[in-house]
Parts: sequence; structure tokens; C-alpha cells
Amino acid sequence: MKVRFAPSPTGLLHVGNGRTALINFLAARKLQGSVVLRIDDTDRERSKSEYEQAILEDLDWLQVGHDLMVRQSERVQHHRAAAELLKSRGLLYPAYETAEELERRRKRALALKRPPIYDRAALKLSAVERAAQEAQGRQPHWRFKLSHRKVSWHDLIRGDVEIDTAHLSDPVLIRADGSFLYTLPSVVDDIDLAITHIIRGEDHVTNTAVQIEIFAALGQELPAFAHFPLLVGSGGEALSKRLGSLSLRQMREEGIEAPALFAYLARIGTSEPVALAGREDLIAGFDFAKIGRAPAHFDPAELAGLSARLLHGLDYEAVRLRLHALGVGGGDDFWQAVRTNLTRFADVIDLWRIVEGPVVPSIEDAELARLAIQCLPEGPVSENTWSQWTLDLAARSGRKGRQLFRPLRLALTGLEHGPELKKLLPLIGRDKVVARLEGKSV
Repeated sequence: MKVRFAPSPTGLLHVGNGRTALINFLAARKLQGSVVLRIDDTDRERSKSEYEQAILEDLDWLQVGHDLMVRQSERVQHHRAAAELLKSRGLLYPAYETAEELERRRKRALALKRPPIYDRAALKLSAVERAAQEAQGRQPHWRFKLSHRKVSWHDLIRGDVEIDTAHLSDPVLIRADGSFLYTLPSVVDDIDLAITHIIRGEDHVTNTAVQIEIFAALGQELPAFAHFPLLVGSGGEALSKRLGSLSLRQMREEGIEAPALFAYLARIGTSEPVALAGREDLIAGFDFAKIGRAPAHFDPAELAGLSARLLHGLDYEAVRLRLHALGVGGGDDFWQAVRTNLTRFADVIDLWRIVEGPVVPSIEDAELARLAIQCLPEGPVSENTWSQWTLDLAARSGRKGRQLFRPLRLALTGLEHGPELKKLLPLIGRDKVVARLEGKSV
């Protein structure tokens, strides 16, 4: 198996792109196949090197690897050779209509309740008429002549698919400025790179029928095709308008853990429940038959919860270097004390501040704070200190439950909620405990 992920470097990868890359990766690795990262940079005006770099960084973060990287812009000579072959076979023809003229024809067809497909008027032009068009300064764009027959294939996800190309406009493959649109370079590169499986979203189904005809016109065998349903919002709403806020880059910056996103994208829209799982297990468990036909529901809250649960289960060695990079100390004791309180890893900065200080204590009950100092057991503070201390304090103050614990937490941490105080107390230390109960910012 040899697959390709073909992003366009015209913007940041969004979650839909990430899912496409991941499904290709899982399918290939399941069969010890290879992955080609093909940068589709045929749009010369919008393609940017910084977006290409961002694609590489985001895929690296998600740990979706590739075995070969190519850029379409470096393969133009192959695309031109294929175009000349199609021209010689009468399957690529020049057309001279402007965008405005085509739009007027489309509206007229709709008004007459006809399908708004191209009428092939350009095929009727004589050589003299074409020369006259060019004498007026018009440069042709080039259209592929569809067979107007039914194209069928067995899709690895959708089953048997049939598209009647008589209902489609002959697609433009080359713009008037000589640059290529997506369709022809994609087919040529799939041929030259020996791609065996084209795995992509179902928005490409109609495009696949066109590409199958181009494969045939170039005398090449077809790869296998698999088209999966697109992502929708958690309520079934279209996700396209929200994709700008769902880039992989933003998810990373907002603290989503890459392994959680990997597991989430591997499972949504399948017959398996969304759950944390290791990469190797997800690869071994991949099967096209598990991908459903219904749209996959993407729920940012569900993903965030999965990411938090992943953090809660990490041992200290897995995060040691990350903690050090953030200037967070406390070692394993601190990590064990706070990890289940994290929603994102960066939360450790605020939680470490509770230990390291300074904390501005909130003395809600001055009498209780004074009594708490008196009841604090002598000697070093340990995890056992908390239960002994609060039992004694409850007996002497007559307070219990929220009336006891809330004032203590506000005085010791300045917060109403947080990690277990019995675990934080040894990290804070006796001197700071006493000082904060006295209302001092330490």
C-alpha cells in the first residue's frame, strides 16, 4: 500500500485535514505501507513557504509521519507532458469564454430549468474562429472532454459508486495563464508516485469520477478509492464556517495533547467508541469497514476532556522535561498532587505558584485562622499532617465540612478550589502555612 496526503500550503491545517492525514497514515502503517506527503502548491499566488513549514510542524506534533515528500511545483514538466498527450488525443480542448460569459450562461440555464453544465460551445469553434478569439487578446483555458458515460468503482468505504459524467461540466484543467488547476497534476503525480490507494473526504466523490476518466485517457490503471464522511459539529451543524478556529496550530496552543487528538480523530465516525488508546493499538485496529457512512461529529468539549484524562494518567517521567521547561519544580510529589486537577498542561504553572508563592491569602475567618496556627502539629509537615490537624481543629472550633475546609483553602492557596490540601501541605511547608494563616503574602 502506498498512500498520499496532499495538503495545499495556502493556510493552516485544520482538524479535517488532520483527520485525512491520520486515516491515510493508519491505513498505510496497518499494512506496513508507505505515506507520501505531497504539497499541492499549484496555486502560485496563495501558496506560501511559511504554510508549508506549518504543515510539517503540525504533522510532526501530531506524530503523523511520512516516508517521502514532494512538491507539485517541482513536477510541472510531468504535468505539461500529460497535457500535451491529452491534447494530441483530442481530449483537452481550448475554450475562450470569460468568467462573466460563463456565469451568464449558467444563470440562463437555471432560468430555463436546465442543468447548469458547460455546453461545449468551444468544441464547435473552427480554427479560424479560434484564431480570431486570440487576435482579440483572449488566451484559452483548457477543458477535459468527459466521455458522458457512467463511471463506476468499488469504494472501500462507500461500496459501489456510479457517477454519470453526462451530468458534469467538462472540467477546466489549465487556466488561461497556463497554470494547472488541481485535477490533472493530482492524477499525474498519483501515477508517477505509484499511489495504490487514494483516501480522502466524500466531497471528492464527483471529482473522482473525472479523475478516473483522466487515468483512463492517460492509459493507466486505477488506484483503489476510499471516501470517508466529513466532520460536522457536535449538533450536526456544518463545520466549514468554524474551521478557522479549529486549526491544529490553535489546538496545540490551547493545550490539547497530541496523543489525545490522535486517538480522537482515529475513532470519531467509526464503530468503535472514542477513548484513549496507544498509537500501535490504533494502527492495528484500523479497518475501512469500521468507518461509518454518517458524518463524524466533532465535539471540542469531548476532545478537551479526552486530553485532560490523558494528562491525569501520565507518570512523572513522561512530563519531567516539560515541567522543567516551564520552571516548575516539586518533582514527582508535586506532579502526583496536581495532575488530576489539570485540564491542560500549562495549568501546572498556576498550581506551582500555590506552592512556590507568592500567594495572597484570603482570610475569611480570622478566628479560625488563629486557632489553626495553634492546632498545627509540631515538626515537619507530611501528608498525615492534614488529617490530624483538621480533626483537632474541628474539635476545638466546632466547625466541620465546608465551614472548616473552605476558609483553610482560601487562606493557604487564595483559591476556592484546587488539589488536595493534604498533598499540597508538605510542598508548601510549615513556615508558609503559618505565614499565610497570618495573612502574609508568601
